[in-house]
Formats: sequence, structure tokens, C-alpha cells
Amino acid sequence: MTIQFNCPYCNAVIGFDEKYSGKRAQCTSCGEYFIIPAKSFEKAKKVKLEKEEIAEPIGGFYRAVFTNSWKLFTNKTQSNTAGIIFIAAIVCFKFIVSGMNYSFTIQGRSLSFDFYIPIGWTLWAASWGLLFWFYREMIYSTAFDEDNLPKATLGGFFEFTWKITQSLYYIFAILLVTGLPYIFIALIFRLTGSGWPVLSYLLLFAALFLTPMAILNVSVGRDLTLLRPDYLVVPIFRAFWPYIVTVILLAAAFLLQSQASQYSGQSLAAAAGHLVLNLAAQFLVLIAMRSIGLFARHYSCHLNW
Repeated sequence: MTIQFNCPYCNAVIGFDEKYSGKRAQCTSCGEYFIIPAKSFEKAKKVKLEKEEIAEPIGGFYRAVFTNSWKLFTNKTQSNTAGIIFIAAIVCFKFIVSGMNYSFTIQGRSLSFDFYIPIGWTLWAASWGLLFWFYREMIYSTAFDEDNLPKATLGGFFEFTWKITQSLYYIFAILLVTGLPYIFIALIFRLTGSGWPVLSYLLLFAALFLTPMAILNVSVGRDLTLLRPDYLVVPIFRAFWPYIVTVILLAAAFLLQSQASQYSGQSLAAAAGHLVLNLAAQFLVLIAMRSIGLFARHYSCHLNW
């Protein structure tokens, strides 16, 4: 259940999950701090922090990433167990259905029409939308001092569909914003028939490099306006090496996932191997997403929104 209330400083309407009631949070509109109330539209208590308290990051980031992250898989809490089962079920579903694409032909006297029905690709995209929704919830809860996996509450049909649609929209927006320079240059090279591979690779690397920060801003701030260039770049340079950790983990997960194909009629042994690879990639993705949430928790003082 979501607690909605007005910011005690700028009166903007804000929403937090009820499990964060009583915790300190920051308004994404004015940047001021307050205590999340217990019920919707109760008056939030103002929190005045000293400048030095705001300016200092929280220590222990590397330990939290490389040591405490394993507790997601070793601490058998109800939310962790349910979350792992949820992720595994979606991965298995995506693995099985992605190849279920069909086509048929309507033959006329002089013309024939071919129709392609991408059921498998549609379900594959929906599965990724659901996974990304879970990742965003995980980053959000981690940023606010929660060290377990979030609850996978999907709601009714319309809420379930909305979560998938919104997540796919967020994925598109993130890829568009971070990859816009690369897309622009690639189109120019294509139209002119020329090219400079070094520039293309540099812009592609820059897009991948900015992706973790873009995911952080969208997941914690829950606002696409936070994909502004200064909101993406400034925190990276203020906490460069911790951010590199998130980039490396996400890149490793991406590379592993790129080697894992979906089921397309392979032998039982080959299919089992690729399914294991898909599950292993999700293991790395969860660690990477947790590291993004931990970056928000430990270096929130550098997030200038």
C-alpha cells in the first residue's frame, strides 16, 4: 500500500510504500528532508539537517556490495525466497515462450499475404518488463536501507499490465537518452555513407557507462525528468570509483546474458545449459541492481536532485 502526502516544504504530492513509514526521505521536487508519515495525507514532519551531515557519504559501500550482497541468497527470509522464486519463474517462462512465433499465408488467385504473429517476442518483451519492474523496486528499497528482496506483489490484471507497460517505457526512455549521441552519429554515418568506428565505439561505451546512473535516477526518483545530463554526469564524478563498481557488475551481467540464448528446439542438454546460463545471468543482475541501490544509499549526498 502506498502512503501519499504533501511535502511539508513545497506541497508537492509524494508517494512511498507503507513499509518506509517513519523513515527519513527527501523530496524529489525541492530536495528537503522529512519523516514519512504513517497514513496517507498526514502531515510529514520536517527534518533539518546540518550541512556537513548532508555533504558526507556513508562509508562501507564496497563491503555492502561484495560481502553483504550474498545475504540475498543465504538469508532465507520470506521476501528473499519469494523474490528468487519470482525471478526464476519469469526466466524459465521467458526461456520457453520466446520462440513461439507463428506465421501463416492467405493464398489468393493472384496474390498471397504472409502474416507473422510474434507471440513469443511479445511475451519475451513482457517478461523483461516484469523483470525490470522488480529491479526498480529492488533498487528503491535498497536505497532506503532495506537489505532484502522486495515483495513481488503484482496486483490485479490492470495493475499487472501497467507495471509491464511502464517498465518497458522506462527501458525505452533510458536507452534513448543514454544512447542518443550514438544514435545521432550512426544515422549521420549511414546517410553520408562514411564512418569513424572509433567515435561510434566511444559513444556506445558512453551510453553503457551512463546506464546504471539512469536506472538509479528512474528507480529512486521515479521521474523521467531526472534523466537530465547534469543529474547523470555530476554524481559519477563525485563518486567515480564506487560508480565504476556498478558499471563493471552490470556489464558482466550483460555479457553473460548475451551468451545465453532462449529455447528454439535445441537438444535437452543444450537447452538445460542455456537455461542455467540465463539463471546465472540473473544472479549477476541482482547483485548489479543491488549495487546501484547501495550507490544511492551511500552517496545520496552527491545526487543533486
